[in-house]
Amino acid sequence: MDADENLRSKTLKKLGNLLDNTNHSRVTLIGDIMLDRYHHGFANNLTSTAPVPVLKITDSEESPGAAAHIALSLNSLGMPVDFFSCVGKDAEGSSILSKLSDTGVDISNIIKIDDHKTLTKIRFYGSRESLLKNSQILLQADRGSLNPFSPDISSKLVSEALKSLEESCVLVISDYDKGVVSSEGAIKLIEKAKNNNIPIILDPKLTGLEKSRGATIVLFEIRGLALLQRRLDLKDSKETARHLIDNYGWGSLLVLGGIEGMTLYSKDDDTFFPCNATSPEQQIGLHDAAAAALAISLGNGLSLIESVTLASAACDCILSAVASKEFISKDSLSLWLDDLSWRMQISER
Repeated sequence: MDADENLRSKTLKKLGNLLDNTNHSRVTLIGDIMLDRYHHGFANNLTSTAPVPVLKITDSEESPGAAAHIALSLNSLGMPVDFFSCVGKDAEGSSILSKLSDTGVDISNIIKIDDHKTLTKIRFYGSRESLLKNSQILLQADRGSLNPFSPDISSKLVSEALKSLEESCVLVISDYDKGVVSSEGAIKLIEKAKNNNIPIILDPKLTGLEKSRGATIVLFEIRGLALLQRRLDLKDSKETARHLIDNYGWGSLLVLGGIEGMTLYSKDDDTFFPCNATSPEQQIGLHDAAAAALAISLGNGLSLIESVTLASAACDCILSAVASKEFISKDSLSLWLDDLSWRMQISER
């Protein structure tokens, strides 16, 4: 075993020990919530009135998404979460709160808003009956309020989150630009976290990068980095990443590529982490899995490289999940780390 393999073996063992011995410090999580709803079935025929498939629905399911997805993972990994968000007073909002509460996530800091429709992403999956095993997405439909909620809601959530930081080991901001996190609120949260030496993990919309200034680590999809590269007229992904890091004062940028792996960029270096999923099934929830893994590792004092190694393993679990509603659990992540360690032993032989 060479030096790099020996270091990776030690890192995997350290991460496995982390999952069994977290310090149980609190995570401050603030961000937008949505409900992910999935309809599965068979698409054997086209409608007689248009060239589109007719989906015969055989199964439906739903699960909390976005920041709520991160909360579920953190709770499963043994990290208490102070979760700040809001939902509408509707059936979708009630479903989210019920599912969070049933798994042990504290919902006392989630505000219920009158006359507000909870954002719901509805995905339709279909396959050809008796011919295809794996289904594919046919359509996604988004439903939610057309009008933003009052800025007072965001101010209240940020105010309470600022108090939570006094007892937290890490700050996670999951921003879908739906109003929970304003630019002013994000600046206040990041400033206080930095003053308290608390790592800041931020998953921003490309339209809301101003909210990310000063973050410890920012999450992007590979397509987002490519889009900004074209907009900024820069020569490659490395130059684009360096430009963003310098311009927004980030400590680092983690670019998620799904089956293409992930790359960690800093001011002076970049490190590639390959995808180890042997049979990728789906990719919904990669950002949330990475954010949760980074939170537990950075919050427990691990290095950035060690933390991204755990984030890479968490994304492998999501890619390998049969159901897109899956969130990262302690058991699934521990098993995956054991599997990666076993692969290294086999390859050494």
